[in-house]
Formats: sequence, C-alpha cells, structure tokens
Amino acid sequence: LSMFFYLYPHNKSLLSNPFLSSRHPSVIDRAGKEGQVLHRSKRGWVWNQFFVIEEYTGPDPVLVGRLHSDVDSGDGNIKYILSGEGAGTIFVIDDKTGNIHATKTLDREEQAQYTLTAQAVARDTNKPLEPPSEFIVKVQDINDNPPEFLHGPYYARVPEMSNVGTSVMQVTATDADDPTYGNSARLVYSILQGQPYFSVEPQTGIIRTALPNMDREARQEYDVVIQAKDMGGHMGGLSGTTEVKITLTDVNDNPPKFPQSVYPMSVSEDKVPGEEVGRLKAKDPDLGDNGLVNYRLIDGDGMSMFELTTDSETREAVIKLKKPVDFETKRSYTLKVEGSNPHVDPQFLAWGPYKDEATIKISVEDADEPPVFVAPSYTFEVEENAPEGTLVGRVHAKDTDVANNPVRYMIPRYTDVEQFFSINSEDGMITTTRPLDRETQAWHNISVSATEIGGHHQDTKVRVNIKVKDVNDNPPEFATNNEVLMCETVAPGKVIETVSAVDKDEMAHRQHFTFSLAPEVAHNHNFSLKDNRGSITKSRSVIFNPCDVYYLPIEINDNGFPAMSSTNTLTIRVCSCDSKDTILSCNVEPYVLPAGLSTGALIAILACIVILLAIVVLFVALRRQKKEPLIVFEEEDIRENIITYDDEGGGEEDTEAFDIATLQNPDGANGFLPRKDIKPELQYPIRPGIGRPAANSVDVDDFIKTRIAEADSDPTAPPYDSIQIYGYEGRGSLAGSLSSLESVTTESDLDYDYLQSWGPRFKKLADLYGTKDCSVNDGDDGEDS
Repeated sequence: LSMFFYLYPHNKSLLSNPFLSSRHPSVIDRAGKEGQVLHRSKRGWVWNQFFVIEEYTGPDPVLVGRLHSDVDSGDGNIKYILSGEGAGTIFVIDDKTGNIHATKTLDREEQAQYTLTAQAVARDTNKPLEPPSEFIVKVQDINDNPPEFLHGPYYARVPEMSNVGTSVMQVTATDADDPTYGNSARLVYSILQGQPYFSVEPQTGIIRTALPNMDREARQEYDVVIQAKDMGGHMGGLSGTTEVKITLTDVNDNPPKFPQSVYPMSVSEDKVPGEEVGRLKAKDPDLGDNGLVNYRLIDGDGMSMFELTTDSETREAVIKLKKPVDFETKRSYTLKVEGSNPHVDPQFLAWGPYKDEATIKISVEDADEPPVFVAPSYTFEVEENAPEGTLVGRVHAKDTDVANNPVRYMIPRYTDVEQFFSINSEDGMITTTRPLDRETQAWHNISVSATEIGGHHQDTKVRVNIKVKDVNDNPPEFATNNEVLMCETVAPGKVIETVSAVDKDEMAHRQHFTFSLAPEVAHNHNFSLKDNRGSITKSRSVIFNPCDVYYLPIEINDNGFPAMSSTNTLTIRVCSCDSKDTILSCNVEPYVLPAGLSTGALIAILACIVILLAIVVLFVALRRQKKEPLIVFEEEDIRENIITYDDEGGGEEDTEAFDIATLQNPDGANGFLPRKDIKPELQYPIRPGIGRPAANSVDVDDFIKTRIAEADSDPTAPPYDSIQIYGYEGRGSLAGSLSSLESVTTESDLDYDYLQSWGPRFKKLADLYGTKDCSVNDGDDGEDS
C-alpha cells in the first residue's frame, strides 16, 4: 500500500494549488535483460507546497492539511509525528488523524515560510513505519503594510527662474508586502501639496517644476507633500506620505537700483583731504556674488575734488574729500555715480542692463578759518649795523571768511629769543630793535602769527627769513701765524715770506687785499714788499746775526667801501742755517736733527719696556699679598693693646731733643699778641719791665715764666698754652657737672667696689679705685698701692 496526503478543500487558495501528485508507474527497459519489466518503487510520501493565509483572526485554529499513510488501516495503530520550524508551537498535528492546524496568527513580513518534517511510527513501539520527509508551509501575503518613505523628510534646491519640467529630486517609498503576489506592493506617487508649482511622476517619484519664472525674491521656500499608494493606486490600497522642503537658489536676475535718484550731501571747508563726506548704496535683492555692486564716478564738476571708495563690510559707496574745498571760491559740486554688477549671468543678459546711476549734490559749508598769509613764506634783507627801528619788511594776512574780521600780528618769542625784531600788530611791519651784526649771525629765521579778531580767534603762522646784508666794518688781518723764520745768509731780493690776509666781511667781486709797509718803517733798509700781494724780500746785502728778531709792521687794506685797513706786525726771526738753507737753530734753542732708528732697535726698546712693566706689576702684587689686614676683628679689644716706648727723654738738660724756638710765638716778637677770637677794643702796649729771653735761649724755666707773665699782663692776647676753665660746665642741669676738674677738690667719698663685678676687662680699674683703705707705703718698695 502507498501513503497518501490529503488537503481539505475548505481553502480556495489551497484548492488552486493541489499538492497531491498522481502515481505514474514507469517501465524501464534495460539493455541485456530482454523481456524483464522493471517497475519504479512507489514513494510513501508525495509532497507539494502548503499555503496558510497570514493575519487570520478566526476563532478556530486554521487547518493547514492532513497527513495519511497508506499503511494506516484506520485501527489507530499508526501515530503521526511532526517536527521542524514551529512544530508544537505554531503548528500542531493530530497523531491519530494526521490533521495539521496553525494555532497562531502568522505574519509573512516576519517569516514567509516554514520547513517541517513528517513521519509515521507504530503507536505501541514508536518504530518508524516510513522514512521521515520534509515539506514547506508558505504564508500567503495579504495587503497589510502601507508604503513608507524611509529617508523623509526631504530637502531639495532648484535655481529660481528654472524652466518648466526641471528635475528637483526623486523620492522613493518601500512596501513590506510581497511584490510577487498580487498588487500589494505596486506603488503609485501623487502630489498632495505644492501645486501648481511642482509635480511628481506617478511611477518614478521624480519631482519637477510646474510653473515658469519662479522668483526667489518673491518666495524662496516651498513645502511639498508627496503620497505613495499601493494596489496600483486603486481604491482600498494603503498609502504613505512624506514632506519635501524645496528652496529656490539665487541667480543674478535683478539689476542694482539706487533708492534715490539724487543724494544731497554737505562738507565743511575746514575738512582735510581723506575725510568722509557721505555714503550711498544701490540695492540688489540678489545674494552673494550675484548681489555685489561696484561703484565709480562717471561725471560731475567735483571729480577732481572728491574720490569714491567702497566699504568692504557694508558694500556702501563712500564719498571722501580729495582736495580742500573753499566756501568763498565754490560753494557746491555735482557728482554722478554708477553702480553695476560685476558678475552677470549670460542666461539673463537680455534682462539688463545690470547697472544704475544716481546724482550727488555736495554743498560746501562755511567754516571759521584762520587768516591766510598772502605768501607761503617771506624773505627780507636788512643791512647790518642799521639803527634801531629800521624797517625790515611787511607781512600781510587776511581773513577769507565772509565776515572778513581784522587781523592782528605778533612774533612768537620762542622764534626770536633775543628779541632782535618787533612787529606792528595792525599792519604787519617788521622793524629791528637793535643793530645787527652779520658776522655774529647772518640769518634770522622767525615766525609771525596772525590772529583774527572775533570768531574763534584762530591763528596761523608764516616763516620769515631775514638776511643781514654785509657792511664793510671789519678790517683785514693776517690769516696765519705772524712769525717768520729766516736764514741769516738769505740772498738779497729773495722772497722770505708771502703773507695772506682774511676779512670777516664778505669779499665783493674783484675785491682784493693790498699790503704795504707801515709809514714808520717804509724807509727801512732791511726788508721790503716786492709788490702789493704780500711778498716780503730782503732789501740789500745786510748781514744778519743769528738770534736777531725783527718786527715788521705791515698795513693791509681790503679796498672795500668804505675801505678798511689794519696794521699787523710780522715777527721775523733770524736763524742759523747750513749751506742748503736748512735751519739749524733759532735763538738759544738747539735744533735737533732727526736720528733714524732701525726696526730691530725699536723692537728691542719696546721689549725692554714690556719686561720692566711686568716686573713692576709682579712686585706690586707680591707687596699686596704680604700686607697685614687693616680690619680689626671683633674678638680683639683695642683698649687692651699696650704700646711700649723704650725712648726716655733727657729732661730739661736735653738740649738736642727739640728746638725750643718752635714754641715761641712769632707774633709776639714785636710785643703784641693779637686775639683771634674777639676784636680787641683797646691796644695795650707792652710793659717795658718784662724781660724776654733770647730767641736762642735754652732756659725752659725762664721761657715759661715769661709766657705766664705775658698772659697775666695782657688779657686781650691769651697765650697759646692757656688753660680753658670748665668749672661751670653742666651748671643748672639735672645731670650735674660732667667735669672731672672739680672732683679733685671735692671731699665726696665715691664707692668703686662695683668695678669688681664688671669682669676681667675692668680689673685694672678695680685695683686702682676699688680699695678704700689703701695708703702710701713707707718707701721700702718705692710704690703706692
């Protein structure tokens, strides 16, 4: 018996796809076995695809199909087993009848098919009666998924003024349903929002422009809604939408335009070149480079007075002053400005011209300007030595304003510190205040200030250069040293010296100096002037003695107007010369001939000098190292240093130890000793009875007595060895007297025992003053305690 599989025909889709195949016996003839009929063995399972509709929501499980084996006699001894994907959970089988049911709702989009394995076994032994075989259960699609735009919303750009039908972009939707079964995934596109500006192709989803000449300056952005619908767009199909934001990009389709045809501006006449006068701007609604505007001046009577630049940030045309303007000369100017696009799109060239013009009217405003001098600078001349009040020249300034205020003049003192000049404040006449000397200062450079009376009192200055003209007021004089050395054997008529002269004054053209001997020596027989050019010669055969000196007065005339002359003395010194007229000596000064030294000798001398310097430096360094330090260290006490001198004086009989004359007052030799601390009122004569030892006397006792007598007899001249009395020092002070002179005569009993506690440094003082009961010894040891 064979095994069969039955499918219940309660599902029309399953009925249209029979899965049970007929059995076809085949006869195979094989070579070599004639007459033997071979039959193909029958298969126990004959399979085809099973179908289950998705999203079934009925109350009962869906019957997928029925399994039946030809060995099943219906007595219940055969058991059907199902395994594979979803077996036992999604798909269950009745082990007796072989009916397969789907217990859950299936979704094709989650899993499109399931692979299962069926087998028939003996119920009591579980022994397979047939080998297992696989079959497939496919989930049949229904239209349960709408189209979706996975990449929305979309953004697109298209140039403005594009032609109709220009492609903007393509949108694509997807449908999760089976595209191979029915029309569930067949999509059709349509536009829900955005007409009449744009359209969409139903099959491709390409969005295109639908209107011509869409202007970005009128509207820049458009919101378009596109719909995709399945089932070929028929009724009952599912749909999905997306948004597309379309932006029109700019093209240069607008020429620049000035908002005004005429722009009024004004500028004050006191503005300096480079200052801004005004601004204007042509409007261009285009963006970026399409909206750039270049400006230039094309006409007007102010093109030479004004200039135009462009502000790089604001893109404005800036009118600036190029030259100073003058209200009194010209009060208005006209300019014509052109604004044009530098980047023109050839596609829209016919829409031009892409430029515009405007007129600028500039009025000049009057300003309170300082006075203006007629000349930019002045140069005057005045003769030196001219008397005070001499007119030098006149400066003139005027107020160029309409008010024409009067002007006052002055010379700033810092330009004429010594006040050589003065100026009339009303008419500008410059005069001298004293005679000028050209040789001291040939030029005077001053400034004159002009200030308007009224208004803002503005002033201006001008340079005045005054040249001091030369007057021949300085006589000429020798140009160089006026001493000449002459050989004693000079030949008669030979030129000894040619003198030259200088003059502080300026030399006129063809003016020259003339030289002549002074009248008092005009007839001398020793020297003469060869000509008037200053050549001095020996007159005759006169024998000069060496060391002779001659003084020759020479008169120099400058031949000026008026002529000035001076007499200068030329000193001629006679010298001893050799046969070649080389001077050997003059006066008592020996003439030392130069002695040449060889290079080797010079090097040897320099080497000796260097060696001596090195020895001296070494000696000084050694001496510095051996010096004792001059700093007294802290642990040393200078009061403990005892200096012992072994020299003993000779006493009064020692007449060689010193000269007693040095103790005598030299001022007292004449009998009068003046006081130097006070001015004496009376002069006391020396008493004649007082003896005075001789100057060379060695009797010290007499000398001292004499000095004491002088001190006692003359109160105005205290002796040099007078004793100053400090007996009254400290009187009236709470501290008492600081003097130790009175302590000798006082009977105070002072206690010095505290010196014992002051340490070893005061031990000596403690031994001297600290003992109260000390007394003079009997003289055995010859010392006092």
